[in-house]
Amino acid sequence: MQQNQRFLILLLSLLFLHLIFSDARKEKGPLLGGWTPIENIKDPHVTEIAEFAVSEYNKQSKSSLKLQKVVKGETQVVSGMNYRLVLKATDGGSATKTYQAVVWEKAWQNYKNLTSFNPVKG
Repeated sequence: MQQNQRFLILLLSLLFLHLIFSDARKEKGPLLGGWTPIENIKDPHVTEIAEFAVSEYNKQSKSSLKLQKVVKGETQVVSGMNYRLVLKATDGGSATKTYQAVVWEKAWQNYKNLTSFNPVKG
């Protein structure tokens, strides 16, 4: 009898573990460390991040790029938020080029840092 109770407890434990982990896999939302597409790239905050990226790039490289538009973007939850944006910018001439910028933001500290800014090939 005691052996049957142990078997029943083990079986129920395995069933509960399965239910717990199967529900965890169904959760939606940002995965810590994973990139999530930005649904509204016209959001004013996204534009602010893109303008910051272009401005910082101009300061660092002594360039004069002007932001035209944000093409697409993703966010990544870290200690703050990473924004990976694909944007179009001009250098004062008529040619528009595409760039990928990554900005790390800690909004609660009013902190932004341009991590990378590179031309997109192709």
